[in-house]
Amino acid sequence: MSAPTPIRVLLADDHTLVRRGVRLILDGEPDLTVVAEAGDGAEAVARAREIAVDLAILDVAMPRMTGLQAARELSRRLPDLHILILTMYDNEEYFFEALRAGASGYVLKSVADRDLVEACRAAVRDEPFIYPGAERALVRSYLERLHRGDGLPERAITEREEEILKLVAEGHTSKEIGELLFISAKTVERHRANLLQKLGMRDRLELTRYAIRAGLIEP
Repeated sequence: MSAPTPIRVLLADDHTLVRRGVRLILDGEPDLTVVAEAGDGAEAVARAREIAVDLAILDVAMPRMTGLQAARELSRRLPDLHILILTMYDNEEYFFEALRAGASGYVLKSVADRDLVEACRAAVRDEPFIYPGAERALVRSYLERLHRGDGLPERAITEREEEILKLVAEGHTSKEIGELLFISAKTVERHRANLLQKLGMRDRLELTRYAIRAGLIEP
């Protein structure tokens, strides 16, 4: 009787050492194999469209396109692909954003050696994975919101505005951003003006600070 085909994994993280460490963990399991790697979210989307993969593991903070942005794009383009978010941020808002983006799990880098393999298997079974210790805090927070009559946290900006904010903060010109997102430079400028107005900011420097606080780019 032949062994089942291993789960094909795409691994995206902008730090080569992190990718190497995670790859060692996954390739050490008989039912998991890393078949593609990417150094940013945009590359991850491209690789997933080129190579047959069952599961994408995406870091949150990456250049050009974050893991959450990539997850949203992959969910739209490849609805059968399973997605896990790998992050150093123990952050409730990121967790809910990951679920909204189409991810089925959220794994902390600090305990990846303990949780990642289990999270991969759960994701492919279409079971949600919440890192141990998070359940109680998430349930408590949700119940507090219900008690106050609040819903889940609202997005301050649209997905397109978030994409543009990230690229502006990384120093890309309007022309470069337009080419990356397949829109005109004029449309980029309009989105940037809307961002400044909506967030009550004056210039690129303030947008960059906001992007750092929002976890879109690393300081």
